[in-house]
Amino acid sequence: MSRLLLTLSESNADVALVGGTFDEVFLWTSGGRTTFTGSSGPFLAELGAVNPINVDLVRIALGVFASDRSILREQAGSGWNDRHFDLTVEVANPSVWAAQSAELSTLVGFLTGDHWSFTFTQAQSAAVAPLALEEQHRGRTVLLSGGADSAVGALMSALELGDESSQALVSHYSFTALSPIQRDLVTAIEAAVPGQTQGHHQFHLSRAGRRLDGTAFRNESSSRSRSFLFLALGLAVAERAESILWIPENGFASLNPPLGPDRRGSLSTHTTHPRFLRGLSAIAIAAGGHGAIENPFEAITKGEMFRRLAAEIGEDAASSYLSATNSCSHTDGRYSGAPAGSSCGVCFGCLVRRSAFDASGVVDTTTYLVDDTTGQFVDFVKGKSIVEPVRDFIHRGVRPRDVMAMSLPVGYLAQDALTLCQQGVDELRGLVG
Repeated sequence: MSRLLLTLSESNADVALVGGTFDEVFLWTSGGRTTFTGSSGPFLAELGAVNPINVDLVRIALGVFASDRSILREQAGSGWNDRHFDLTVEVANPSVWAAQSAELSTLVGFLTGDHWSFTFTQAQSAAVAPLALEEQHRGRTVLLSGGADSAVGALMSALELGDESSQALVSHYSFTALSPIQRDLVTAIEAAVPGQTQGHHQFHLSRAGRRLDGTAFRNESSSRSRSFLFLALGLAVAERAESILWIPENGFASLNPPLGPDRRGSLSTHTTHPRFLRGLSAIAIAAGGHGAIENPFEAITKGEMFRRLAAEIGEDAASSYLSATNSCSHTDGRYSGAPAGSSCGVCFGCLVRRSAFDASGVVDTTTYLVDDTTGQFVDFVKGKSIVEPVRDFIHRGVRPRDVMAMSLPVGYLAQDALTLCQQGVDELRGLVG
């Protein structure tokens, strides 16, 4: 069991460090000593007066993300995902969150593949009340990660809302090379729908590299909880915008059937799984916060998303727009000399992306390291490739018993999930064979 604390108080952090009760102590402040990067503070003052429940949700999600990154996995087959967390978080409404603790523990465990328990204690109030900014009503709030699916969603949303309207776009990044990709996509959306206002909120919020005592945090690279933080930030913006939150993701990737027996639990991500999205929405609403979440592409493949966008803006425009996104799971190519933001071409994200281009007929002008002819990235690409496991997965196919193990939420029919997964496999087969 790993015991961890997220506090907003320097004095509480110091007491915790001296007491030795916690394995890790995370301090989130608006300035000065902190264990987090970025300019956002624990009251989200830059957004104005956000519902305190949604502010609490961001604190909880940040605590989960920091904990997930700081406790190493065993890296051993089916036991790879088995960690136990006891996380204490300072919130504005401890009793409200205590009532949601059991549901939250189950949901976060489903997301990361671990065991979680939560304790909620009283947070200090803001020294200065957030400014009462004017109302920021938007037609919709959309998560814009910089990946192809989010880019399709943001542009399709803008086209649907039309001129004389507005939408909020929410981006989060830890890897700095994603920031310009996100901004360039916003510029492209503004050009496509010039009569519409795009309110872009870009958050650079992540755990820093060092503890309060100056020693280095451990770094677990498999973190699956980033989407929780992204969604919590999106809901905070959507609360101020008085709108629903879109998280655009193709349904096949959301279900993400495991490639093999050794790729269950956290080796098969649940970051946008329908069960997780519905569960998070229910918890936020039950606690009294804003929790309206929708994945508008839950029932279709990535290739179908690309086809729909091409039908709206033309194949050439879709090619240019989509090729400017980044779907790669790996951000460490730069250590092998690759340009920042490069795509490997052989991770699951890249393979699904490339197969979607092929299936849709949209031309892919992305530069992939796997296509490099100099030989510089051979070892890097070889180390990242999952082409063979994907080929085995395609050969085996998705079976009814695989679907029955997917923990589908109430109302999501198993036959619909099976059909969607088979369509996703067909797209991959066109690329991988």
